[in-house]
Amino acid sequence: MPVQRRHFIQTLGSTICGTAALGAFAPLEAGAQQALEQVKIMYGFPAGSAGDSVARRVAEKLGGTAYSRNAGYVENRPGAGGRIAVETLKHSAADGSVLALAPVSAFSVYPHIYPRLGYKAEDAAPVSMGAVMLHGLAVGPAVPAEVRTLKDFLAWARANPEKASYGTPGSGSMPHLLGALLGLRAGVPLNHVPYRGTVPSITDLVGGQVAAAVNPSGDYLQYLKAGRVRVLALSGRKRSPYLPDVPTFAELGYPDVTSEEWFGFYAPARVPSAVLAHANAAITAALKDRSVIDSLALVGLVARGSTPQEMAADQKAEFERWGPLVRQIGFTAES
Repeated sequence: MPVQRRHFIQTLGSTICGTAALGAFAPLEAGAQQALEQVKIMYGFPAGSAGDSVARRVAEKLGGTAYSRNAGYVENRPGAGGRIAVETLKHSAADGSVLALAPVSAFSVYPHIYPRLGYKAEDAAPVSMGAVMLHGLAVGPAVPAEVRTLKDFLAWARANPEKASYGTPGSGSMPHLLGALLGLRAGVPLNHVPYRGTVPSITDLVGGQVAAAVNPSGDYLQYLKAGRVRVLALSGRKRSPYLPDVPTFAELGYPDVTSEEWFGFYAPARVPSAVLAHANAAITAALKDRSVIDSLALVGLVARGSTPQEMAADQKAEFERWGPLVRQIGFTAES
């Protein structure tokens, strides 16, 4: 086992053990922990994306809780596939006033890709999952209108290799790897075009500057309804309730082109366990609020809270699953 992979598993195990003391978050005695004045949630991609909605809807509900007296606010720190926000979290105040919302790939995939990653598993304490998303492959006006299925697109890409490009939120992101894995399994070279987030990727897709894109499926919904994109396949284990007519990659013969990625809330590792308990309680309560559930559904997300232990365990499982796949794809930071 490579040293970095072994170190990541060991440190993630330490994180799980460290959070175990939080148990099921039994209520603390009144006055045991003073509520913060306000909480900042950093998000490593531009405003307007599906993940940004998670951060903002939850932030709005933090006020008046044992965690925070006022509603929280979101600070977007786009770039480097979301790594900037996580690296900034590592050096943030350890009082619970700063959280980061990050895709699980920041901890499950990036360690396999970036040998000099600016953070380790033990630098961020899992607080709660936030929402689950599926990724989708969509095509825009740069692809002929008769291309209506994934099989059609792969045939077109094979015949037009110089045009067969796909945009994603960034190099090393889950959408990038799903697109690369599809190309590998189908034997079709697909040219990856990385962007600084989902929004600019879809802007160029709709504008015809890039043939296809792989992004969180909810970010396509408004363009799909307007007839400006065609979503050909989704990454879920089963079909999405929001796009029931779109097949999964697995259905179409690509069983390992699968991901049900989630966004999770993280705190600096040094935050006291009592503060993490209050943060978890406030976040999971927000994710049960009907207005939050409905708001996230509009962008194709399923609200889902968790305990820190559940979040850390799933993160570890994803880390172990994607290691071999990343090696097969052959992508590294030096690629």
